[in-house]
Amino acid sequence: MPKPFSERIIEALERPDYEPMKARRLARVMSIGEAELGDFHDAVDALRRVGRVVHGTKNALMLPHAAGLVTGIYRANPEGFGFVVPDEPESHADLYIASGNQGEAVTGDRVECSVIKRGKRDGKQLFGGKVARVVERGDSRYVGELVRDGSDWYVRPDGNSLHIPIFIGDPGAKSARAGDLVVVEITQYPTEGRPARGVVVERLGKRGRRGVDLQTVVHQYHLPDQFPQEVTQEARELVKRFDPDAESANRETLFEELVVTIDPDDARDFDDAISLRRLKKRGKKAPAWELGVHIADVSHFVVPGSEIDQEAEQRGTSVYLPGNVIPMLPEVLSNGLCSLQENEPRLTKSAFIRYDEAGRVVDTRFSNTVIRSAKRLTYGQATAILDGSPGKLKRPVVDIVKNMNTLARAIQRRRMKQGMIVLDLPAVYLELNEDGQVVDAHPEDTSFSHTIIEMFMVEANEAVARLMVQRNVPAIRRIHPEPDEDSLLAMSRFLQVFGLKMGKDLSPDSMQKVLDKLKGHPQAYAVNLAVLKSMQMAEYSPELVGHFALASEHYTHFTSPIRRYPDLMVHRLLQLHLEGQLHGGGKRLKKNPSLLDAKTLKEKGRALSYLSRRAESAERELKSLKVLTLLKDNVGDTFEGVVTGVTNFGLFVQHPAYLIDGLLRIEDLGNDWWEADVKRGRIRGERSRRAFTLGDKIVIRIVEVDLPSRQLKLSLVDAEKESPGKKSRGGKRDFGAKGKKKSKGAPRRRKKSLNKSGVSK
Repeated sequence: MPKPFSERIIEALERPDYEPMKARRLARVMSIGEAELGDFHDAVDALRRVGRVVHGTKNALMLPHAAGLVTGIYRANPEGFGFVVPDEPESHADLYIASGNQGEAVTGDRVECSVIKRGKRDGKQLFGGKVARVVERGDSRYVGELVRDGSDWYVRPDGNSLHIPIFIGDPGAKSARAGDLVVVEITQYPTEGRPARGVVVERLGKRGRRGVDLQTVVHQYHLPDQFPQEVTQEARELVKRFDPDAESANRETLFEELVVTIDPDDARDFDDAISLRRLKKRGKKAPAWELGVHIADVSHFVVPGSEIDQEAEQRGTSVYLPGNVIPMLPEVLSNGLCSLQENEPRLTKSAFIRYDEAGRVVDTRFSNTVIRSAKRLTYGQATAILDGSPGKLKRPVVDIVKNMNTLARAIQRRRMKQGMIVLDLPAVYLELNEDGQVVDAHPEDTSFSHTIIEMFMVEANEAVARLMVQRNVPAIRRIHPEPDEDSLLAMSRFLQVFGLKMGKDLSPDSMQKVLDKLKGHPQAYAVNLAVLKSMQMAEYSPELVGHFALASEHYTHFTSPIRRYPDLMVHRLLQLHLEGQLHGGGKRLKKNPSLLDAKTLKEKGRALSYLSRRAESAERELKSLKVLTLLKDNVGDTFEGVVTGVTNFGLFVQHPAYLIDGLLRIEDLGNDWWEADVKRGRIRGERSRRAFTLGDKIVIRIVEVDLPSRQLKLSLVDAEKESPGKKSRGGKRDFGAKGKKKSKGAPRRRKKSLNKSGVSK
């Protein structure tokens, strides 16, 4: 008699070689037939309900963690609770740490915590943790404002990394004064009944002064500053030794080919260029186009183990901050020798991809090349060409841009049919003055000229990823796992609020159909945001997972080696292919530093993913800080905002011009008992029956701008007319919050951006 599914599942999870995986994949591994899938999933649900099986990170199935300990990074929340993110994502899901269970841990610490049960929800066993000890301290330096309270001095940390005061014994050590932003180093970590203490190690200056906000974010995120002298010197030597004529003898020379770059107006480094040829057709499926994607050959100059290479890996990525760039490579390389500047001979690695008329790939080849860019175009110039206003640009340049438009649209149509998701989430471009202050803002340019380059870069990235699979070579990939079942269920419930259904088909194509239905609808932004939140984060990993949003089976990053270290790693593997050394899975190359095993690649991928997220977070933080600094002079102004978030404590409302979210607390909604339905994205008044739903437009007033906590606090204009003493669901009393100035009127509603897939160029 065959064993019950429940026993077979437990046996599979108990195997020593079992790696946590989703139920669907486990069914395939266990050879569960199509007719048995229903019973299999019922057994999984039953095991989860009784706690014999739990969901880990990415919804992977695993046995409940032993009563032992989990090691991971602690992240605190201002409300007192926190989470521990396990070192090994497969070992357990993120563990909730209730207030009082964090011990002596602060954000960034590596801790050891015990796993404890904390009840059930929706029939699922929930687990939490209790910090047993701090294994390794994380951040010891923080940025904050120096505050004097009588005879006591303390630093109030900026941002959301640390939420406790750090008391200072000798505030004058660095000539710091009350109100200055300073860098403080903790000398005594907080424990129950004992505050944190530290010393001021650097004075940054008064908040609002030129460059102080930049230095605040640089120190807050521990971003690299100047390059070490040995790195700079090594880069200078590379420039001195470079002989383009000698290198051209060993490469395919493309000086006769029309090559152009298309980049933003303020671009400093140019790591990709394009050529395109119309081919003579010989049949319906014969190649009609040959696209050349030429990428700066950074790997020729930056060899594994060199001083530049070690520094680049530590940085992981260039950091693009408003008005400033912290490069991954020294400027003589990133802005000079490696940058594909107009009319300069430059070394490149090229992907030549041939397409038929429908934009389908016919064949691909790769080559080490030398190019000379004929024209450095901006996106604005490319858009002008497509709009029929080329100005004084030469005819061949105009023709190639028009041909690029034709091919890119064919590729886009093909990718959309494959299931590529295109989110309509507008981004803001900030105009800064010489002091780095925001003077204006407008939606980022989303003309099709951006999409042209985006499509070509995605195609080149895919082509290289396919090559690595064909050669059976462990390689770093850019993966984007499909959403987990819980996230999809939450999104499905949310869509029901708008009368939308996804059905049982949870493919990218079904998501895009829902988004297409909402184009031009007032709730379009909220639904696009909900789809984004349902997705997992893209990351660097050697796993053969694919890219969900791009509907791509194999994907990597190849096109930006000047600013991304993973791309440089991929270039080195491509070089081995060009040398004919990747056949047979690279078994003869165990000592080659460019060929790394899967375990090493996984560790490097995790580190590089962190550095990439750090750069993105720093960019968002500085952008928000600059906008908030501007809005500090606009307290009292009103504007029509869009509800972008619903929580148990209120609504998040977005400013239409600067696309920054402010908080409208539930007690400020008016004289009513308010019930929050977070799953459905709605807050409703019990007495008035008035409801606020994601995507609603409401008129609000700026009440306060809190720069240290990076918060914009709002009030509802029509609620201000009500008498004091309003009641909320929690029975709190609210005495209103009125602006300090008369309203200047709501700013002009900015035009929404066009569709954009959000894939980095």
